[in-house]
Amino acid sequence: MVLLQDGLIAFFSAVGLTTVVWMAAGALLRAGRPSVPGLLLVLPLRGEALAMEADVRELRRVRHRLPGAKILLADCGMTEEARALAAYLAEREEDTALVDGAEIRVE
Repeated sequence: MVLLQDGLIAFFSAVGLTTVVWMAAGALLRAGRPSVPGLLLVLPLRGEALAMEADVRELRRVRHRLPGAKILLADCGMTEEARALAAYLAEREEDTALVDGAEIRVE
Protein backbone atom coordinates (compact mmCIF):
# COMPACT_ATOMS: atom_id res chain seq x y z
CA MET A 1 0.00 0.00 0.00
CA VAL A 2 2.85 2.37 0.80
CA LEU A 3 4.40 1.62 -2.59
CA LEU A 4 1.13 2.57 -4.33
CA GLN A 5 0.90 5.82 -2.36
CA ASP A 6 4.51 6.69 -3.14
CA GLY A 7 3.90 5.92 -6.82
CA LEU A 8 0.84 8.16 -6.94
CA ILE A 9 2.66 11.00 -5.19
CA ALA A 10 5.56 10.71 -7.63
CA PHE A 11 3.18 10.63 -10.60
CA PHE A 12 1.22 13.72 -9.52
CA SER A 13 4.45 15.54 -8.68
CA ALA A 14 5.80 14.84 -12.16
CA VAL A 15 2.56 15.97 -13.79
CA GLY A 16 2.49 19.14 -11.69
CA LEU A 17 6.12 19.96 -12.44
CA THR A 18 5.58 19.34 -16.15
CA THR A 19 2.56 21.64 -16.12
CA VAL A 20 4.49 24.44 -14.41
CA VAL A 21 7.41 24.13 -16.85
CA TRP A 22 5.00 24.06 -19.83
CA MET A 23 3.20 27.20 -18.63
CA ALA A 24 6.46 29.06 -17.96
CA ALA A 25 7.86 28.14 -21.39
CA GLY A 26 4.61 29.21 -23.06
CA ALA A 27 4.65 32.56 -21.27
CA LEU A 28 8.29 33.20 -22.23
CA LEU A 29 7.80 32.22 -25.86
CA ARG A 30 4.57 34.18 -26.21
CA ALA A 31 6.14 37.29 -24.68
CA GLY A 32 8.62 37.49 -27.54
CA ARG A 33 5.94 37.45 -30.25
CA PRO A 34 6.33 40.56 -32.39
CA SER A 35 3.36 42.79 -32.99
CA VAL A 36 2.37 43.90 -36.47
CA PRO A 37 0.99 47.43 -36.07
CA GLY A 38 -1.12 48.45 -39.04
CA LEU A 39 -2.10 44.92 -40.10
CA LEU A 40 -5.73 45.01 -41.24
CA LEU A 41 -7.98 41.97 -41.44
CA VAL A 42 -10.64 43.04 -43.94
CA LEU A 43 -13.99 41.25 -44.17
CA PRO A 44 -15.94 42.38 -47.26
CA LEU A 45 -19.69 42.09 -46.67
CA ARG A 46 -22.58 42.39 -49.12
CA GLY A 47 -26.23 41.49 -49.22
CA GLU A 48 -27.58 39.92 -46.07
CA ALA A 49 -24.10 38.74 -44.96
CA LEU A 50 -25.54 35.60 -43.40
CA ALA A 51 -22.24 34.27 -42.04
CA MET A 52 -21.01 37.62 -40.68
CA GLU A 53 -21.07 36.68 -36.99
CA ALA A 54 -19.17 33.42 -37.57
CA ASP A 55 -16.66 35.21 -39.80
CA VAL A 56 -16.06 37.93 -37.20
CA ARG A 57 -15.61 35.24 -34.53
CA GLU A 58 -12.99 33.53 -36.70
CA LEU A 59 -11.19 36.82 -37.36
CA ARG A 60 -11.09 37.46 -33.60
CA ARG A 61 -9.35 34.11 -33.15
CA VAL A 62 -6.84 34.99 -35.84
CA ARG A 63 -6.29 38.45 -34.34
CA HIS A 64 -5.24 36.93 -31.01
CA ARG A 65 -2.32 35.28 -32.83
CA LEU A 66 -1.43 38.57 -34.58
CA PRO A 67 -0.96 41.27 -31.92
CA GLY A 68 -1.62 44.76 -33.24
CA ALA A 69 -4.01 43.64 -35.99
CA LYS A 70 -7.35 45.36 -36.52
CA ILE A 71 -10.55 44.04 -38.08
CA LEU A 72 -12.34 46.07 -40.74
CA LEU A 73 -15.90 45.19 -41.70
CA ALA A 74 -16.21 46.58 -45.24
CA ASP A 75 -19.73 47.46 -46.37
CA CYS A 76 -19.82 46.46 -50.05
CA GLY A 77 -23.59 46.74 -50.41
CA MET A 78 -25.19 45.26 -47.30
CA THR A 79 -28.87 45.42 -46.46
CA GLU A 80 -30.04 47.75 -43.68
CA GLU A 81 -30.40 44.86 -41.21
CA ALA A 82 -26.96 43.48 -42.01
CA ARG A 83 -25.41 46.96 -41.69
CA ALA A 84 -27.07 47.39 -38.28
CA LEU A 85 -25.64 44.05 -37.14
CA ALA A 86 -22.20 44.98 -38.50
CA ALA A 87 -22.36 48.32 -36.66
CA TYR A 88 -23.28 46.48 -33.45
CA LEU A 89 -20.41 43.99 -33.85
CA ALA A 90 -17.94 46.78 -34.62
CA GLU A 91 -19.09 48.73 -31.58
CA ARG A 92 -18.94 45.68 -29.30
CA GLU A 93 -15.56 44.35 -30.40
CA GLU A 94 -12.27 46.00 -29.57
CA ASP A 95 -10.11 47.08 -32.57
CA THR A 96 -13.00 46.49 -34.98
CA ALA A 97 -14.49 49.11 -37.29
CA LEU A 98 -17.23 49.30 -39.90
CA VAL A 99 -16.14 51.16 -43.06
CA ASP A 100 -17.52 51.79 -46.50
CA GLY A 101 -16.00 49.32 -48.95
CA ALA A 102 -15.26 52.13 -51.44
CA GLU A 103 -13.02 53.85 -48.86
CA ILE A 104 -10.49 51.00 -48.71
CA ARG A 105 -7.43 51.72 -50.82
CA VAL A 106 -4.51 49.40 -51.41
CA GLU A 107 -1.24 51.26 -51.81
